[in-house]
This record gives sequence, C-alpha cells and structure tokens, in this order.
Amino acid sequence: MTTPEKVESAASQQMRDNLARIETLTTRLVEALAHKRAPNLALEGPGMDLYLSSSAAMMKAMTDNPAKIFETQVKYWGEAMTHYLEASHALSQGKLQPPADPGPKDRRFSNPLWDTHPYFNFVKQQYMLAAKAIEEGAAQVEGLDPVNRRRLDYFTKQIVDLMAPTNFLATNPDALERAVATEGESLVRGLENLVRDIEENKGDLIVTLSDRNAFKVGENIGTAEGSVVYRNHMMELIQYSPTTEKVHKTPLIIFPPWINKFYILDLKPQNSLIRWIVDQGFTLFVVSWKNPDASYADVGMEDYVQDGYLTAIDEVKKITGEPKVNAVGYCIAGTTLSLTLALLNKRKDRSINSATFFTTLTDFSDQGEFTAFLQDDFVDGIEAQCKADGVLSSYFMTRTFSYLRANDLIYQPAIRSYMLGESPPAFDLLYWNGDSTNLPGKMAMQYLRGLCQEDSFTSKGFPLFDEVLKVSEVKVPLCAIACETDHIAPWIASFNGVAQMGSKDKTFILSESGHIAGIVNPPSKKKYGHYTSEAPVENPNEWKAVAQYNQGSWWPRWGEWLASRSGKLVPARAVGDADHPALAPAPGTYVGEVVKV
Repeated sequence: MTTPEKVESAASQQMRDNLARIETLTTRLVEALAHKRAPNLALEGPGMDLYLSSSAAMMKAMTDNPAKIFETQVKYWGEAMTHYLEASHALSQGKLQPPADPGPKDRRFSNPLWDTHPYFNFVKQQYMLAAKAIEEGAAQVEGLDPVNRRRLDYFTKQIVDLMAPTNFLATNPDALERAVATEGESLVRGLENLVRDIEENKGDLIVTLSDRNAFKVGENIGTAEGSVVYRNHMMELIQYSPTTEKVHKTPLIIFPPWINKFYILDLKPQNSLIRWIVDQGFTLFVVSWKNPDASYADVGMEDYVQDGYLTAIDEVKKITGEPKVNAVGYCIAGTTLSLTLALLNKRKDRSINSATFFTTLTDFSDQGEFTAFLQDDFVDGIEAQCKADGVLSSYFMTRTFSYLRANDLIYQPAIRSYMLGESPPAFDLLYWNGDSTNLPGKMAMQYLRGLCQEDSFTSKGFPLFDEVLKVSEVKVPLCAIACETDHIAPWIASFNGVAQMGSKDKTFILSESGHIAGIVNPPSKKKYGHYTSEAPVENPNEWKAVAQYNQGSWWPRWGEWLASRSGKLVPARAVGDADHPALAPAPGTYVGEVVKV
C-alpha cells in the first residue's frame, strides 16, 4: 500500500536526483562553453553603416515631420495603456478572464491559455502591440537605399521574433505546464538537450532538428542500388543499377549542391528522385562531393569545374561509350553547370546534349532574402573567417539559412527541445538538413564576390580558365524548374537568369512549394502541382499570367522532356566497366564524412 509518506519520500528522492543531474550538466555546460570558438564580430550583426544610415534617416524624419514620429509613438502608448486598463478593470471586477483579443491568430500562441488566462493573454497582447509598433516605426524610416531598406526590415523582424514571450520560460504556458506535470523532469531533460547540442558543436549552439540516431545513410536513407565507379579529390561518381531491361541511349548525370549531401534526392524509396529516374529507363550517374577540410583552402571554382564537372562528364562518356550526356544541376550546382556550359561553348565542346536546372540562380541582381548577408560588412567577415579556417564552416551557413526562417528552424525547435524536454523527431528531411558541409575558402569567396555581389555572370562576365564567361553563352536545350515559394532561389530571379541564356530551346516549369519540397515531389504523393506556360521565357510576369496550373508533380512532364532528348532505347548497361570497377557500394564513402571546423 502506498502511503503519503512513501509518496513524499519518492518525490524527495526525485528532487535530489534532478538536482544532482543539474549539477553534473552545469559542469559539462561550463566545460563545453570554454571551448567556444572566438567570435567573429563581423558575422554577429550588421556593420555600423546600417546603424548610421538608419539613424540619420530617423533624425531627418524627426526634423522634417516630427508629428508623424510622435503620432506613431502616441498610437502605441495609447493602445498599450488601453489594453492595460481593460485588463486591470476586468480583474478588479473579480473576473478571471482577459478582455477581448482583437489580434490576429499566430500559431506560436496556440495554447488556449494565451486566450483565456489573464496573465498570459496580457503578455501576448502587449507583445503583439509592441511588435506592430516596432515594425510600423521601421517602415516609416524614409530615405534609405533599397539595400539598407531590406536590411533594416530583416533585422527588425529578427529582433521582434527573438523577443516573443514564447521564447522565455516564465512566459511560456506550454513549458510551465509541462514542468508542473513532470515535477521538473522536462526542464532537466531540456538542460540535457542543451548541453548535448553545445558539446556537439564545440561550444556553439545549434539546435538539433532531428534524431541523429534514427538514420544512417546507406542503411535506411540513401539506399538506391549502385556503385562508386570513379573517385578523385573533389568527388565520387556513382552509377546506379538499372531497373529496366532497356534504357535511353544518352546517359544522365546529376550535379547536386555541395552545401549539403546529395542524398536529398534519395531519402527513402517513396520520395527518391534517383529511383524514379532509374525506373523511367535512364542510365543515371550522380556526383557525391567531398566535404572539404582546411587543406582545401585554395580550391576554387576552377577545381569544381575541371575536376568535378568536366571530369565526371568525361568518365560517363568513357563508361557508356556515348559522345554526349544530359546534365542536371541543383541550386549552386546549377549555377556552376551554367558556367561549365558557357566554358564548353567557348571551347566548341558539344559534350552536353541538354541541361536541366533545379532551383538555380544565375542572375543575382536581386539578392532577395539574402540581401542582409551579401553586403561588405558580412562578406568581409566571411573572408576573414575563411582565411583563418581555410574553409567556410558549415556552422556559419547553417546559422544563416536558419535565421531566414528563425521561428521554424530556431525558436520552435529550441522551445520543444530545451523548455519542453522533448527529443528531436525522427524526420529524414531534417536529418539531411543538419548534415551540411564546409565550403573551400577560395571557392566561397569567388561565389560570394563574383557571382552574388558583382552579378558578373549576367553583366561584365565571370573570369574562369583565362576566359570571361557570360550567361548568354549557355546555348544547349534546357529545362528549368523553379519553386513558387522558394526563399533561397526565388522563382522570378531564377526565371530572369534563364531568360538571358542563349538557348533557343527553353522550357520553364514552376512547381508549387519551396526549395526542397517543390523538387522532392514524387507523383505518388499527389501533393504539389506545377505551372506551365506557352509564353516565351522572356518576362516572368507575362509568363505566369497565361500559365496553366497542372495537378500533381512535375516529374512526369520533365521525364517526357528528357526522354525526347535521350535517344533510342538500348539494352540496359552494367554498372562500370573494366576501367571503372566498383570502388564502393552507393551511396559511397564521401557522403559519410563529417568535418567540423
């Protein structure tokens, strides 16, 4: 029989155990933080030019139109005070209920207590009023150039999102309820999660988004059958085993981005683009890039083109005996494929039969959501970091991409992990997202300076191999797939780059969804549709105005386009040949390398 004394004793023992765990975790936390990398202040926030220009614009606004500034302040104070008085009046009447909540719904405040409990509702409404006032105040700052306008808006939003009451234990009802229900166990587990993340990242805090033990590449993700048939210091070339008796004569090679690993295209059988392509009767090769360490500091775009693209193309031609290949480039690999095509055009090399671009940017005249990070203050800081480390660490890239969607990729995962004490979910896409790579220092700066900042490929030309390459020199038949809500490669910017290419045969497809989900969109899911248009690929707005919406994935439509440019059917090819023996089973060895800097 359980007595009150036994219950009290058990609770006391649990409390003692938790305190002991906290003491151990605190010691580990202090030790982990002692190894934190020296901060690069240039990468921790914008340079003084933004503060000075914004302050000057604000001072000018106060001088030119002081009434407008005061009106904004008075409006905020009036709304905040009115809400305070309404809440106080309700409590004075003995009603434990908040006043009416006119604010818009926000999924961060989904707990019913945000609407029903006087304290939490007061905190929420005051935050929403303050957030609105800050955003409106920033919007009224006039006289900024377009770049600083975007930067001010971006950093204002970062501050507003950071200060949300959901991000703090004392003002998060979900966390407090969980702590009470578990007698504090959730907070101890949260501290364990926090210490684990800081230890794994050498003193830096990166929230673990998925269960790192739930997946192993080659065992339960990235399992399409094939072999590495060539390897050099830049990449492994994987040939996938055929699944059909006959295949199209012209082989296909995919160049994935080297910011993450290639297996985004082969997460699991149900959504594997690699498996789908093979099942359509194509001889498929995929490049798996090396994850560079400091010894790759002087590896540049030239190395990626020569020892990556051109070498892979030559090896595929040797293995298949075909004079031409079809090529696919995804994201930054599509950008570099465009450079390669321009180079081959200059050399009168016809090795590429057709090209496909997945969410690819070649026109960087509009820097989109990356505007905040592509100015000299940040890029100078990145250059200094690259000189110190030899590479641009995946840490900085992960942090940058995460802050573009801070609520989804930083704050909400942190709340679940550190406040609620939950284990990260077993989610293959988020596992891949956390499996990022470093970039060689030289290549990173060529990309950031020459392509992103100077937009040289669509203007004065990008220098490579003693040539000056321009986007207009891309002249092979091409198909470009962009994604409607892509925040990394906005579809209009992608369209504008394709519009400037010199190809006479252009096909543009606009998929629903974003940078990943719009591409990894298997027909079996029947989830996202796509747009096609008979308008020429010249003006994005005119193209979209007459575009037809098509239900379902774009994969079959692209498959038909590719098949029409891949020659007749021939007997399926064996993997490799006498000169290209299997060096390792797919997904290869490079994909498993983890190099933390």
